[in-house]
Amino acid sequence: MSNPLDTDAGSELFSSYEAELKLVQADLNQKLDQIPDLSGEPRKAAISQAERALEEASELLDQMRLEKQNIPSASRTKVNQRLRNHESDVDSAKRKLRSMADDRSALFGSRYSDNPNDVQLEQRQQLLSGTDRLDRSSQRLKASQALANETEAIGASTLADLHRQRETIQHTGDILLESEGYVDRSVKTLRGMARRMATNRIITIAIITVLVLLIFAVIYSKFK
Repeated sequence: MSNPLDTDAGSELFSSYEAELKLVQADLNQKLDQIPDLSGEPRKAAISQAERALEEASELLDQMRLEKQNIPSASRTKVNQRLRNHESDVDSAKRKLRSMADDRSALFGSRYSDNPNDVQLEQRQQLLSGTDRLDRSSQRLKASQALANETEAIGASTLADLHRQRETIQHTGDILLESEGYVDRSVKTLRGMARRMATNRIITIAIITVLVLLIFAVIYSKFK
C-alpha cells in the first residue's frame, strides 16, 4: 500500500485528496475481498459498487495530479513517490476487478444467458454508475466553488485592511506635516524673541553706561 500521509510535503488540498483516496481504497479493497464469495445478482451489485469506487479513486488521482503542480519543487519528489504508489494500488485493484467481472459464470450464476434482459440490466447499471459519477463530480465542483468563494472573501477582507492602513498612514503623514509647520513657526517665534531680547539688552547696557557717565560727570563737576 502507499506510504502514510506526509504532512511535511504537499499542499493541504493535496493531502485532503490523498486522505479521501485512502478511504476510497479501503472501501474498494473491502468490496474486492467480498466479491469472490458472491454470485448472481449480489455479485453484480458488488462489482458495480467496486466499479464506482474505482472511478472515484481515478477522479481523486486526477485531482491529485493537478494539485501536484502547485507544490514547491523541493517537496515534489516525496509527493511523486506517494502518487505513484497510489496509482499502482489503483491499477492493481482495476486488474483484479476486471478479472472478477470477466468471470461471467460466477457473475450470472445459473441465470446466465445472452438474452436482452441481461443487456438491459447492464445498461441500467452503467447508467446508474454514470449518474453517481456525475453526482460526485458535482459535489466536488461545489466544494471547489465554496473554496474559491472563501478565498475571494479573504482576499477582499485583506484588500479592505490594506486600504484602511493606507488611509491611516496618509493621515499620520498629514499630521506630521502639520506638526512640522507648527515647529517651524515656533522656531521663528523663538528666534524673534531672542533678537528682541538681545536688542533690549543692548539698550539696557547703553542706558546704564550713560547713567554711569552722567554720575561721573556730576561728581567731577562738584570737585572741580
